[in-house]
Amino acid sequence: MIPMPFFSLIDAVLQLYMFVIFAMVIMSWLIGFNVINRHNQFVDLIWRTVTGLTEPLLRPIRNVMPSLGGLDLSPIILLFGVFFLREMNWWLAARIAAR
Repeated sequence: MIPMPFFSLIDAVLQLYMFVIFAMVIMSWLIGFNVINRHNQFVDLIWRTVTGLTEPLLRPIRNVMPSLGGLDLSPIILLFGVFFLREMNWWLAARIAAR
């Protein structure tokens, strides 16, 4: 039997990943509107970290989606996917706990 803290850990990791996706989206807007500058070492470090964590999952979504001009909806689809995984995690935890 899988202990319940295991499912809580999975949920916490998925929730942290959702925050990383939000940080990437907000930073891309701030960089795009020239509010923050990537020449700052700290900003560049954060940008490289969040893109390094999100790009491996965003790239396949972008390859499948049709081009919408300058509008990138791939982070929204990734957020839906992470939300789905969180819900499936708790559904599975409830099914195992009901046994």
